Amino acid sequence: MVEVMYFAWVRERIGEPREKLETQASTVAELVDELRAREPRYAAAFADLSALRVALDQELSDFDAPLKGVREVAFFPPMTGG
Repeated sequence: MVEVMYFAWVRERIGEPREKLETQASTVAELVDELRAREPRYAAAFADLSALRVALDQELSDFDAPLKGVREVAFFPPMTGG
């Protein structure tokens, strides 16, 4: 079981701030593929991975990172300073 959290426009497109999921994914990219296949709102949110960042257990990570032992996955757009 992994807790998946969505922030900013990702949350708006999916319509949920977080959810707990059972997943067979071994990497973040595989988790994204599972999410995209769920329904159109997920496909829209994950259409362009270059517009997203991911954190695993509150540490910035990559989409090819393994999920083994991870309890929390967060998806969010890149942040800008200013």
